[in-house]
Amino acid sequence: MPPSTSLVVRNAARRPARIRWSYTGFVAALDPLENCLGFDWDDANTHKNWERHRVALGEAEDVFFHAPLVVRGDLRHSKREKRYYALGQIGAGRRLFVAFTARRKLIRVISARDMNRNEAETYERYEEETS
Repeated sequence: MPPSTSLVVRNAARRPARIRWSYTGFVAALDPLENCLGFDWDDANTHKNWERHRVALGEAEDVFFHAPLVVRGDLRHSKREKRYYALGQIGAGRRLFVAFTARRKLIRVISARDMNRNEAETYERYEEETS
């Protein structure tokens, strides 16, 4: 079983909020979002997310401003740079899985899609624990 730790993330008011999460593998001991000031988008990824998953750029960004936000390291895809994924929901209630990396002080969204059943169950557990 992977180790558990606490992570400071952003809540809807953009102030730090503490939630509990578990690493899928050790990627970083610090909050990958702590120094991020905005978003960096690749036109191809924006187009891909819309064509494949019908997730708009604004929806993928919105996930990071609503609590709870579950963030985990993504070791399998962290060969060249540290990658993470987030489970969260947008203001309209849509639940999304967002793969991202932190480059300089920007969040670069790699992929965004609706959560699958296992991800939704994990997110619901964290919602219950934090409410």
